Amino acid sequence: MSSSSLDQWIHDVFLSFRGRDTRWNFVSHLYAALSNAGIRTFLDDEKLDRGTELEPELLRAIEGSRICIVVFSHTYAESSWCLMELEKIMECHETIGQEVMPVFHDVDPCDVRNQTGIFQEAFEGHAIGYSGVTDVLLRWKRALKNAANLAGWHAKSFKSENMLVKEIVDCILRKVENRYMSIPSFPVGLSSRAQDVILFLEARSRTTSIVGIWGMGGSGKTAIAKAVYNQIHHKFEDTSFLQNVREACEKPRGQIDLQEQLLCDIDQTRRVKILDDESGKTMIKERLCSRRILIVLDDINSSGQLNALCGDRNWVGRGSIIIVTTRDVHILNVLTVDYVYEVKEMNNNESLELFNWHAFKGKSPREDFVELSRHVVAYCRGLPLALEVIGSCLYQRTKEQWKSVISKLKRIPNHEIQQKLKISYDGLNDDTEREIFLDICCFFIGKDRAYVTDILNGCDFYAEIGITVLIERCLLKVEYKNKLGMHGLLRDMGREIIRQESKKNPETRSRLWFQEDVLNVLTEDSGTKDVKGLALKLPRNSKACFKTKAFKKMKNLRVLQLDYVQLTGNYGYLSKRLRWVHWHGFPSTCLPSEFCLENLVAIDLRHSNLKIVWKEPQLLERLKFLNLSHSRSLTKTPDFSTLPNLEKLILKHCPSLSEVHQSIGDLRNILLINLKDCTRLGNLPRNIYKLKSLKTLVISGCSKIDKVEEDIVQMESLTTLLAKGTAIKQVPLSIIRKKGIGYVSLCGYEGLSHDIFPSIIWSWMSPKTNALSRSCSFWDISSTLVSIDLQNINLGDILLILRGLSRLQSVRVQFCSQNLLYYVYDEIFTVLQATSDVLRISGHSLRSLWIGMGSYHQFVITLCKCVPQGFTTNESGSFSLPGDNYPYWSTHKGHRHSILFKVPQVNDYHMKGMILHVVCSSMLESVAADCRISVLIINYTKYTIQLYNRGILKSFNDQEWNDIISNLGPGDKVKIFVALGHGLTVKKTVVFLLYGQ
Repeated sequence: MSSSSLDQWIHDVFLSFRGRDTRWNFVSHLYAALSNAGIRTFLDDEKLDRGTELEPELLRAIEGSRICIVVFSHTYAESSWCLMELEKIMECHETIGQEVMPVFHDVDPCDVRNQTGIFQEAFEGHAIGYSGVTDVLLRWKRALKNAANLAGWHAKSFKSENMLVKEIVDCILRKVENRYMSIPSFPVGLSSRAQDVILFLEARSRTTSIVGIWGMGGSGKTAIAKAVYNQIHHKFEDTSFLQNVREACEKPRGQIDLQEQLLCDIDQTRRVKILDDESGKTMIKERLCSRRILIVLDDINSSGQLNALCGDRNWVGRGSIIIVTTRDVHILNVLTVDYVYEVKEMNNNESLELFNWHAFKGKSPREDFVELSRHVVAYCRGLPLALEVIGSCLYQRTKEQWKSVISKLKRIPNHEIQQKLKISYDGLNDDTEREIFLDICCFFIGKDRAYVTDILNGCDFYAEIGITVLIERCLLKVEYKNKLGMHGLLRDMGREIIRQESKKNPETRSRLWFQEDVLNVLTEDSGTKDVKGLALKLPRNSKACFKTKAFKKMKNLRVLQLDYVQLTGNYGYLSKRLRWVHWHGFPSTCLPSEFCLENLVAIDLRHSNLKIVWKEPQLLERLKFLNLSHSRSLTKTPDFSTLPNLEKLILKHCPSLSEVHQSIGDLRNILLINLKDCTRLGNLPRNIYKLKSLKTLVISGCSKIDKVEEDIVQMESLTTLLAKGTAIKQVPLSIIRKKGIGYVSLCGYEGLSHDIFPSIIWSWMSPKTNALSRSCSFWDISSTLVSIDLQNINLGDILLILRGLSRLQSVRVQFCSQNLLYYVYDEIFTVLQATSDVLRISGHSLRSLWIGMGSYHQFVITLCKCVPQGFTTNESGSFSLPGDNYPYWSTHKGHRHSILFKVPQVNDYHMKGMILHVVCSSMLESVAADCRISVLIINYTKYTIQLYNRGILKSFNDQEWNDIISNLGPGDKVKIFVALGHGLTVKKTVVFLLYGQ
């Protein structure tokens, strides 16, 4: 029997007994009492028709019963039928957790347990009948022993049969009432959600687990908890499911009543008397601490409720499970739960199916209602409560009535859904949290969280904690790119709260967002001091025009959105308490001087007609956001000296903008400057590089900007530089030195800095970029060999020097630390490795190249005897080489283009020369004389890099060899890297170190 079948039992009780001696007395009495108490009880002669095959139906009855009562009498074991029945009962007890409760009617429990007395005699008779089938008898004996070990009733302990029957019925009633929870009639999607929780619990079966089920009102938290409970409660002897804790605690003594219920459930007694909360906590801790229990606390909305009912995992015994359902995830965090299951909205298929069951009493809708059903399902947004309530409301309605309901829902939410969702709103801590929720409902859905937080902080709402609380209580969520989102029904709930402020007179509501209401208020000049927020969003081609006098009475207006709206008259009528102005398509060429902006936190005037921002600047100490993007006529930025706290300046796609005010360098709190696609804008003021707080600078598409100054290093906080599509030809060296820089788009390079900086460094070293190299005294070096000590030079200077390496024949660089060596080496090596092995063409012959240094002539002669002249290998690159033969030479084989080795210690001998044997793949018939080779020698012990650039057929001279040998000492850890010019790909490399006296 699968666990899922436990959700729907056929019977509450199965009675097992020997009919001949108990049918018409005790069992008949017990059966009648159970039935009268409403307990569904199975009795074989009542449930099975005469003449049918009994065994299959009887087995199904046993499996479908939640509890089995086995009445042991003195003739019970004489019946092989009873013993087979008992064996099946105990199998169900072990496999699916079915409860078994024995009644010892006129026998001693010890005789049943040990098969003594009359039970021994019965088995002696079976032994004769089942001669040779001892395994059957062993199974029956085991079943009797296990059943007799379970808690039950001994008839001799009761004064009368009536008292025994009453005790059994009372016990069964408690178990039936407490150990099975009703689930929705149409449990669409419920099983899979419950299974997610059960899988977690099964993985932690040996430890105490606390699980939270978190979601918005009506999302199905309680149904999931019930489904989980029904599937696992059989594993626990002690269980309690406390429903509607929040609602119960609103009543006098409600919390104490719940404590008493919890103890009654666990102790299985009729009543426990508790005087107050504290004594209740003490009793619960004492009774629960040694027990393995299952507790469900449904709809918790305060940590005080948790503390009163189950303070923490130390209150219960090992292996216990506590399940808490709540709308407030912070409560779960305080409880330090092991797992939070967030209830997700139903998907479209689940939503449609659940709706159909309630609207049509079937899985599919009527054909002519398919489109209307989809409209309703879209409105419900996967919320089970809404699907059930609206589906039931529409049951057996006409199409016209359906359409009427759908139209009404757009303005007025369903009352039942409204009341359920409003519980979360009513439970908010204070008025500031409610104000934040209502403002977001009407104006800020889809806006950046940080942006909204700053605006509402400007309204003295403590929005940082307020928004966090709304998220914890499922009234708000953070979506992609940190945007604030809200379930559509919660939004409608919030807006209905505002509508209820004044059903007939919109002008006296706190917020106006419905277009018809706003148009009426502005047309009739009927606004009042009650209005705190107003939004009117019209299409771009709108010609709507209103008088500013319409705002005269709106003295408390905090947030204002007027997209593509024209106003005429004195802007002084607009509220001085404004914190947010969102006015796309602002009609004037500059902000009127009488427009009071001093309290604004954010100004968003995208697509405006502004040419200049204002003629006389105002001191705007609160302003943090200024967005004038797509203002095609804007010619210059404002004077920023009056905007000391500006954090984000967005001037995207202002094609007439040609001047950025010098005062931009005074913005000490600026985080973002976005000047993308300002095509007339020239180079930025030099003092912009003083902005130590700036994190993001965007000048992409500014085609006239041709320079980024080295002063950019002063921008200590800069993490993102976007300069794609500019006239900049040179990457500033200082940007490479910035450790904090994360993302760069510049000079054709774009990506994460650690990915593109090696390519930039290599481009500096390439001869092809010499034309881009700036003047520097370093470029005047004319010698063929340069040795530079970098003990006191920083990383930027090192990289500056490396830019000129391609102009030199040889260079040696001494580093002050191994870390510095590794950093620069990794930058160079990454690029060399990428560019040296670009060709992978199968079928080309492999060739040998010999690169000699120092006194190597005799060595070459010796090698020539071992390796044939004009040596060519096969495609795999395998070839025969002479092995080590001290004191003549030391051989070190490398992997492809690099060799790592330790310089050997050879007593009385000195290194006379070095030969590199390179096996390479060639695309050409012969190697060109001007083909270049780069040999990079890194000494990890001495912190040096030596780089040699030359023609591939040109040997190293004595001066170069002396420089190499002076830098290689016994025991030094050395790596040699070989990079060849185009047309050659390194396959294998070997170094021969020649020694002599």
